[in-house]
Amino acid sequence: MNIHEYQAKALFEKFGVPVPKGAAAKSAEEFDAALGQLADAAIVVKSQIHAGGRGKGTFTDGFKGGVKFCKTKNDAKIVAGKMLGNTLVTIQTGPDGRKVQTVYFTQASDIKKEYYLAILLDRATSRPVIVASTEGGVEIEKVAHDTPEKIFKVHIDPAYGLGDYQIRQLIYALELTPTEGKNATKLIKNLYRMYWETDAAMVEVNPMITTPDDQVLALDAKVSFDANALYRHPEITALRDLAEEDSKEIEASKFNLSYIALDGNIACLVNGAGLAMSTMDIIKHFGGNPANFLDVGGGASKDQVVAAFKIILGDPKVKGIFVNIFGGIMDCNVIATGIVAAVKEVGLSIPLVVRLEGNNVAMGKQALADSGLTIVNGDTMADAAQKIVKLVA
Repeated sequence: MNIHEYQAKALFEKFGVPVPKGAAAKSAEEFDAALGQLADAAIVVKSQIHAGGRGKGTFTDGFKGGVKFCKTKNDAKIVAGKMLGNTLVTIQTGPDGRKVQTVYFTQASDIKKEYYLAILLDRATSRPVIVASTEGGVEIEKVAHDTPEKIFKVHIDPAYGLGDYQIRQLIYALELTPTEGKNATKLIKNLYRMYWETDAAMVEVNPMITTPDDQVLALDAKVSFDANALYRHPEITALRDLAEEDSKEIEASKFNLSYIALDGNIACLVNGAGLAMSTMDIIKHFGGNPANFLDVGGGASKDQVVAAFKIILGDPKVKGIFVNIFGGIMDCNVIATGIVAAVKEVGLSIPLVVRLEGNNVAMGKQALADSGLTIVNGDTMADAAQKIVKLVA
């Protein structure tokens, strides 16, 4: 689960991570109250959306930049008015962009130097890793590609925790002065404590800055959380912004379906994440484009299958459906009866190809054949993929 920058900054402050003072506003009527919390000095206005590249983004009305420096509070109000309610398109949003429903006013900072700092799980070692670089303020991917020697990593033993010697390694690598290093030590310790205690999946500060008076601040904040651990953190779950998520993904989560919307036109309904990935690959292999990742799980019920079909058919981009089921734990007949029930309930005007294999497959295929519905049978995964690609071409 992702949260907005202003929410992440509030968490930072709670855990003692220093940030520039800021205040958020969700309507024009809240601008004065938010700006009243800040000093009469330069202000940075930031669009709050769950996507990177905001500063280089463009609004659909032509206004450029989702992050703007303003010399006065009055200028900040004018800029915020242009952002709020407008749709921002960045390299990460896709052409449809994201509607800005919150703006964040933050006190401008004097910057001496910018750094990159992030904490996340290294799945190769099954340990948290702190990633740092002297090249902050730019995409870390670009740094990794152009100057990989400027990226430093410290792996943390979860049983022992972050050691002081590891913080010293980072401070030395970042070439901080003694005073900067002392302040950075506090920031890094508290940032790791926040990462660990909130079950965060990633905490990214880009940039972390030093100021002319040797302060070290988190100028930006990007935080995501492990969805599987949210039951332990109701206060974090409350930060979820459903307006930033795909409505189909929200609906799928209500039925414990793993769904991710994609840009293609062939919907997939599959049991098992590995098979779902393979299904998308084989659709691409034969020249099609998957419209989604949809894993109904190993023991889906008839109601879940019906819900999955409704979600799929609610996407206007979908021109065909490929159901690919391998029955291990899953009963193929459950899927088949769910398909029949869903089609009869919501109707079907697009091609449907079904490949069933495994547990109770004969009864499942018979249920489809007896339904009287126009359903194309796929003998193999490759056969079914070729058929659906041809039918939507």
